Amino acid sequence: MKADAAVDALSALAQEHRLALFRLLVQAGEAGLTAGVIAEKLGVPNSSLSFHLAQLRKAGLVLQQRQHRSIIYRANYSAMNALVAYLMENCCAGTADCGAATTCGTPAQERESA
Repeated sequence: MKADAAVDALSALAQEHRLALFRLLVQAGEAGLTAGVIAEKLGVPNSSLSFHLAQLRKAGLVLQQRQHRSIIYRANYSAMNALVAYLMENCCAGTADCGAATTCGTPAQERESA
């Protein structure tokens, strides 16, 4: 990941509603959520939600897919992992086993035993 993409992603996440929205989509997993469900769970008006979703999509953190008459929103896990990897690059002076570097989807048991 390049620095400008990291800045865009971090800027998109640097707002309370967008951060909550992204975390909700991460929790939802590959099934994703519709805008109506997101708005209900977060208590955000549809007009605000559209703006926040657009900001996260522009930063590459959220994907959307049409399913029949609905649009499903999902977290872009590869973009999220790239951002975390960028932030963790050269962690602990570049030592291989600093204990902080993980990837999304790695079970906690594997992380603890590593």
